[in-house]
Amino acid sequence: MEIYTASQFRRKFKKLPEEVKRCAKEREVIFRDDPFNPKLETHKLHGKYSKFWAFSITNRYRIMFDFLPDGSVAFVDVDTHDMYR
Repeated sequence: MEIYTASQFRRKFKKLPEEVKRCAKEREVIFRDDPFNPKLETHKLHGKYSKFWAFSITNRYRIMFDFLPDGSVAFVDVDTHDMYR
């Protein structure tokens, strides 16, 4: 699966604590194999983010993404659960 990363995602990812970055990389491996693996807690977002999905990195951090028409995925944002407000 091809994964693109938005500039906002890349900027925020660089600022994450090292432990969260490590966990994110582990979760990406799982995501590439199965985006709906129960470990990821993948869920559709609502409201102004209803176009997007998200999966958990840790209990606090999430990656927001979009399934693209060509079968690839775009990682749009990474932040705490508060990013949905």
